[in-house]
Amino acid sequence: MVEEPVLEVDCISKSFATPSGMLRVLEGVSFSLAAGQPMAIMGPSGSGKSTLLSILGGLEEPTSGSVRLSGVQTPAHSGDSARVRAAFRNRHVGFVFQEHHLLGGCTAIDNVVLPGLATAAVSRQIEARGRWLLERVGLASRMWHLPSELSGGERQRVAVARALLLSPQLILADEPTGQLDAHAAAEVTTLMIQLTAEAGGVLVVATHSAAVATRIGTIRHLVDGRLSP
Repeated sequence: MVEEPVLEVDCISKSFATPSGMLRVLEGVSFSLAAGQPMAIMGPSGSGKSTLLSILGGLEEPTSGSVRLSGVQTPAHSGDSARVRAAFRNRHVGFVFQEHHLLGGCTAIDNVVLPGLATAAVSRQIEARGRWLLERVGLASRMWHLPSELSGGERQRVAVARALLLSPQLILADEPTGQLDAHAAAEVTTLMIQLTAEAGGVLVVATHSAAVATRIGTIRHLVDGRLSP
């Protein structure tokens, strides 16, 4: 039985206006991923990897094409209000960036439960999940520490836990291991793969690291705006 895709990307193109004319960054990008299926996107700097992730996550509008999650088109077009797009991202998309973007004055557990504040006060259930996620990423004894008291790898593990708090369908990671040593990079990559699969979501990672891409398994290359087969 063929599993229905969670993420469907259909012929995404993106162009930007420049003083010298239109700059085509993405051209006809299409792919699909089923639940628990991770994918690495590799390509040189400026190849459009971050732009593609922004479109997948509803942060940026494509010039043409569509993105669907579980058969529903994502609200990334100009006709959708900013509030609708923000609510969609908070509930259905988790982001992990090269910079962890943790709040320096908040503990690890406070940073993890932040997405729960977007719709309501943090409930006991949300806080319990946040604690569980920190335990899963190996930080049970560090959840009350501030980011300044954590190593780079530990801060990025907090960021992974935060991205997974609301069990999103889609996890997008943009160079998530770019500032980590090889051991920490392997740990963070493995955690993203395992936890996303357990939640029944899909993981898309943009990376320059061949080691990270190999660990993920499925590798696509973005060159001249086009994604390799």
